[in-house]
Amino acid sequence: MTSKPIISVISLLLLIAFWAALAMVVADADTLPRPDRLIAPFFDELRSGDLWFHLSATLVRVAWAFVFAMSLGTVLGYVMGRFAKVNLWLDPWLVLFLNLPALVLIVLCYLWVGLNEMAAILAVTLNKVPNVAVVIREGVRARSQSLDDLAQVYELSWRSRLWDIAIPQLAPYLIAAGRGGLSIIWKIVLVVELLGRSNGIGFQIHLYFQLFDITLVLVYALSFVVVMLVFEWLFLQPLERRISRWRSV
Repeated sequence: MTSKPIISVISLLLLIAFWAALAMVVADADTLPRPDRLIAPFFDELRSGDLWFHLSATLVRVAWAFVFAMSLGTVLGYVMGRFAKVNLWLDPWLVLFLNLPALVLIVLCYLWVGLNEMAAILAVTLNKVPNVAVVIREGVRARSQSLDDLAQVYELSWRSRLWDIAIPQLAPYLIAAGRGGLSIIWKIVLVVELLGRSNGIGFQIHLYFQLFDITLVLVYALSFVVVMLVFEWLFLQPLERRISRWRSV
C-alpha cells in the first residue's frame, strides 16, 4: 500500500507537471515561466544572500504572531467556552473582529503605533486571535461533562485537570487552530510587509511586482511556501498523530 508521504510527493509532482504544461500552452515566459526557469534565479538569490535575509525576516514575524495569536486566542476561547456570561458579553466583539477586514487592522495599527515591528506583529495577531478563539470555544463546549464530574469527585488538582482531562480533549481543536492559523498568519504577514516594512518576502514580492518580474515574484513566494510545507510535514502532522494516538487505543 502506497504510504501517505509518497502520495503527497506524487501529488506535488503532478501539480508541477500541470504548471509546466500550462506554461507551454501560454508560451510566454514573461507571463508564466516554466518551473525549470525558476531554478537559476532561485540559486542567484541564495548566493547573493537576499533570499535568506528576507526569508528569515518573514519567519521571525510569523513566529511571533503565531505565538501571540495562539496564546491569546486559546485563553479567550477557553474562558468564553466555560463561562456563558463571559461569552454573552464578548461574542459581539468576536463577531466584529472576525468580519473586520485584515487590511483595515493593518492600516490602523501602522497609523496608531507607527511603521515598526511592533505594529506589524500586532496587526497580524489581532487578525488571527478571533479565529483561534472561535475554534477553542467550540472545543470547550464539546468537552465531556462526565470527565469534569469525574475530576470533581476525585478532587483532582487543577494541574491534573488541565493536563489529563482538558488538554487531551482540546488537542484536536488546538491542532486545527494552529494549522489553520499558521497558513493564514503568513499570508497576512506578506500584506503587512508589503504595506509598511522594508524587508521580508512580502516586501520583495511588492518590489518585483513593480518591476513586472513574475519569475522572481514566484521564486520568493514559493520559497516560503516550501518552508511552510516542510514545517507542516515534519512538525505539525507528526504532532497531530501523536496527540490523537489515544483515540485509537
